[in-house]
Order: sequence, then structure tokens, then C-alpha cells
Amino acid sequence: MEPQTDLQGQKSVRIETSRALRLLREKSGNVMPMTAIGMVALAGLVGGGVDVSRAYMIENRLQNACDSGVLAGRRAVSEDGFDSNAQTQANNFFNTNFDEVTEGSSSTSFSASSPDEGNTIEGIASTTVDTAVMQLFGFQQIPLSVTCSASMSVGNSDVMMVLDVTGSMGWSLAGTGGTRIAALKDAMKNFYDTVNAASNGTNARIRYGFVPYSSSVNVGQLLYDRDPNYLADSHTIQSKEAVYEETEVDTFSGWGPPTYTYDTSTSNASNGNWNDYQGSWTKKKDCNDNKPSNTSWTNVGSTSTSSSEYVNGQGQKVTETVTTQPQERTQYGCYKKSKKNWWVRSRVRERDRNEIEYATQDPIYTTTTVTTFDRYVYKPVTYDVSSYKTFASTGAVIGDDGATEFSTWAGCIEERATEPVESFSFSTLLGYLPSTAYDIMIDMAPNAGDDDTKWKPMWPEVAYYRETSSGYLTSATQSDYGEKANAYCPRSARLLSTMTESEFDAYANSLSPAGSTYHSIGMVWGARLASPTGIFESNVTEAPANGGSVARHIIFMTDGEMSTSYSLQTTYGIEWHDRRVTDNGYSDNNSRHSARFLAACEAAKAKGIRVWVIAFASGLTSNLDTCASDDSSFTAANASQLNDAFQEIAKDVGELRVVQ
Repeated sequence: MEPQTDLQGQKSVRIETSRALRLLREKSGNVMPMTAIGMVALAGLVGGGVDVSRAYMIENRLQNACDSGVLAGRRAVSEDGFDSNAQTQANNFFNTNFDEVTEGSSSTSFSASSPDEGNTIEGIASTTVDTAVMQLFGFQQIPLSVTCSASMSVGNSDVMMVLDVTGSMGWSLAGTGGTRIAALKDAMKNFYDTVNAASNGTNARIRYGFVPYSSSVNVGQLLYDRDPNYLADSHTIQSKEAVYEETEVDTFSGWGPPTYTYDTSTSNASNGNWNDYQGSWTKKKDCNDNKPSNTSWTNVGSTSTSSSEYVNGQGQKVTETVTTQPQERTQYGCYKKSKKNWWVRSRVRERDRNEIEYATQDPIYTTTTVTTFDRYVYKPVTYDVSSYKTFASTGAVIGDDGATEFSTWAGCIEERATEPVESFSFSTLLGYLPSTAYDIMIDMAPNAGDDDTKWKPMWPEVAYYRETSSGYLTSATQSDYGEKANAYCPRSARLLSTMTESEFDAYANSLSPAGSTYHSIGMVWGARLASPTGIFESNVTEAPANGGSVARHIIFMTDGEMSTSYSLQTTYGIEWHDRRVTDNGYSDNNSRHSARFLAACEAAKAKGIRVWVIAFASGLTSNLDTCASDDSSFTAANASQLNDAFQEIAKDVGELRVVQ
């Protein structure tokens, strides 16, 4: 069997060889080597295309991963620049977006660095791709390398900061010794620095506006500058009114005609010296018989007159006129000069004789009615505020014993008319509900003839709440008891404007905490000052010089939940008495203001404004979270986290972008 097999094999070889030789000798067989050569070239071309196409796709993914890495690194840049944390973020994002095992590559590397302290992040990524077909032709690997760079740049942005500056912002932060307001000021300044660095060297316009709020907002100067008629000239305030009483008083008006009476008097006589007159006699009797008689009183010299006035015991005026006449007389007497020698002697005596005239006049009285201060009664009082709203010193009768005291408007306002109902809302379809809740309407301008649509100056110096004799608040419209109402007026709000760092920092430093928490009034006025279609439209829509569009933001920062007061004078008056919010002055006060807050949030977002919300040292309530735009709410338990929240917002206000 084996020889047979061998012969058959040899026969087959000879046959195949013969066929090949014939094929070579045939002219028609010349196309075969050309086809073979072409097949080799085609294999190289197709194989190279496959490997190059695969390398190109891997290079794209490497570029995308590089871009992701530097973007993440730039986003993680903090005050410490491109530190180890930012480097780690860059590496993690690169590794997440490029897996060399999946890509079929090896020796992958990524390096990120910053030439300008974190403003720009530059990266280099490389990898090696093993070929699938080209290795048949001696090409085993294809090296790939890409570069990438990311920076923060800013387009035109308007940032309205609505800041809670209530009393709790003065509290200390646990474990730090610093206060909440101090942490806010630092975070604000760092926010400015971040955005300023991103816009440095560009023509972007960045503007800032501010609405500090507590139980009121200070927007009076802005309203007056916009249009003095936006403020009412008359305002009814829970206050006190002086009560006077009238009494009849007899008032002296003069003296009646005189009645005359007369009298005389003499003064005591004075005695001159004795002088010898004649003598002598041996007996006293003889001397007495021979002495001259005393002379009578005789006028000597000229008279003198004097007058005086006095009121006697009967209340009469007496004019006393005295005419004085000097008089004298000679007196004679005997005296024993020696043992039997009696002599007559003489002396001159002097006196004044007075003639007195009394002119007596009765008093004349006129009866008049006198008005005197009695007390204050505590009640609503309508004041003329036409002068007060101009920031002029204005008087009001509120002092001791009905005295007028003067004060000047600080700028806080009382809101315009509203409705004391539970539900408030805004939608682009239905607008505001209720339709007469003018207090939450962010765009509506006042009507010239309707004070319900106008704002009123808050006049804290004249604000009083009523009490009963036991000291509790009373709902009565009038009371003889009352106390001065406390009121808090924060730093004045500011329209959108460009600011230097020193101007921004000075404003931040001027903030001080006081008052209760009214989120509603803060959000309403933040939206009013940021709305492109409201009463401050000309400011908001002022075109930037670069002609670009403007991104609008509201940053709402608070350290607590809604906390209203019914005894303070607030932007809704003294709520216990005014009852603009509730029917009884206190029920559901917080929830009704929260409804206003949410309506204002929705109205702001409908204007294309991105609303950021930061809950500082407190929880993020459902109302706060609802108010915020999508992915725009933060909680911050301490100063560091507050700063981080502001930095995150700053990075979204700016534009992170790949620059190559």
C-alpha cells in the first residue's frame, strides 16, 4: 500500500508542476504576479487606514480626557491656587475619562500645571497605541500626545446680592470666635477676587448690586431718585396723638383809675446843744419867772418830694408821694450854774413835717381760655410725610408735655398695599395672585393718583404700639397706654454698578446685624433691582460697551428661617395693629410671608435670573430649596463652607472654558 501511495504522490506533483509551467508559458497568465503585488499593497493600505483611524479615535478620547482634567483642575482652584487638591481633581477626571485598557493603549501619562497661580491650567497627555495590521510591515506602535489648557473667563454678568443681616448674623460661630457677619464679609470679598481675576484682561462687564434685609429694606433713596412720586405724601402710622385741655384763666391786664387819700406825719425832733442865754438869779423861781417862752415850730428851708409804689395786702397798687418840710423851734430852760447862781439857757430843736398823698388803684383782670397738654392717646395717626420723604428734618409732636421733636428719614420703607390672605403665587400664565397684592409685584410702577400702589417712608421715631393698663398689646384702635416700637433699618441697598475692589470691600464692611428675618421683603427687592422690565429697567438693561449679552444672578444668603415680629415696626408696619398680613395680627404670620417669598422667587426666575440660595449655619428648608434655580442651592455650616459656596457660585458666574 505504501509504494502505491508514493507513486500517486509523485504523479500528482508532476501534474501540478506541468500545469504551472504551462501557465507561465501562457501570455494570458502575466496578470497573476501583478495581482499578487497589488494585493500586498492593498493590504498595507487598508491595514494602515484601520490602525490610523483607530489611533485618531483614541487621540480624540485622549484630548477629551485632557480637556476634562484641566477643566476639573481649574474648577478646584481655591485661594491656595493650583494646590495638591486641585492637582488630584485634574488627575482623577483624566483617569475617569481615559482607560488605557479599554482603549488598547499603554504607557499613558497626564501632567497638569499652572503658570499663573491657578488662573490657567495647562496639561500634557500621552499614550502609545499597538498596531493591529501595520505590525506586519514593521510598525509595532503609534505614539500619541496632546496638549490642553483651561482658564476661567467671564462674560457680562450682573450679580445682585440679597443678604440676611438680621440680629442672628451677629452671633458667634461655634469654635471660631468669629461672627457670622464677619464670615459673610470675608466670603463676599473672596467672591469678588475670584470673579475679578477671571475677568482681568478682558472687556467683560461685571456689575454688583446689594439688598441687605432684616425686618425692612433701605431703598428709599433709590425710589426717591427714580421718582419722588413713587413715595406717598401721606401715611397712617401706629403712633400717639397729643390730647389738650382748656381752662379759663384770669389774666392781669392793667390798673384802674387812682383814688387819692392824704395824711401827715412828723419825724422825731432832734435836739441841739444848750447854750447860756442870760443870768443870773439866786433862786430857781426867779429864773423860771424870767426865762422866755419856747417858740413855735417854724418852717425853715425848702421842701422836698419823693414817691414810691407798692402793692398792698388787697392787691391794690399804691403810689405814695411824700412832701417834706424842715421845721425848727427854740427851747428855754433854767439850770444851776453855781451855788446861788441860776442861768437861763436855750437850744434849737429840728424836725420834718411830712404831707403824704396816697394814690390807690385797683387791678384789672381779663378772663382768657388757655389750652394745655394733658396726655397722649395711642392710636393710628395720619402724618404728612411730603417733607420727611425728601430726607429733610421734620417735626412731630411726640416729646414730653407735647413737645415737637425732629427727625430725618434713614431710608427704610413700608410696603404698598397687599391682601391679608394665606396664598400668594406667581406664574407666567396667571401672573400674580391675588391680583391686588401690590407688595410682591416686582415690575409694577405706582399709579400717580393711587396711594395703595405707592411706597411710604418708614418713620420709626413716631411709631408706637398700644397696651392695656396691664401692659399687654391691645387690639383696640385707641388706648391711653403705649410703648415706643423698635425698628431696624439696614444698610442702604445699591443698584447694579461696576465696583472697584476697595468700593466692594467698603460696602461689605459696612454691613451690620439687627432685626428680624423677613425673607420675603429681601427677595422682592432683590428681584425689583435685578428685573430687566421693572422700575429700574434703565439701570438693569444698560448695554455693556462690548455689546455682548448679560447673565443675571441673584445670590440669596440667609442664616435662618423666616422669623417675623408683630410688635416691631417693619416694612408691613406694626403687624399686630396694621393687620396687612393677618386678620388678627399674628396667626400664620411666618407662613404668609413665606408664600410671598416663594412668589417673588418664581417671578425672578421667570425673568431669566438665576437664583442662588445659601443656607448658612442653618438647614436648607424646603422653601429655600424651592426658591433656588436648578442645582443652585448650598448649605454652609461654617465660615469655610460659606466661602466654598460663594466660590462655587463665582465659578458659575464665570465661564470655565478650554482655551486650546
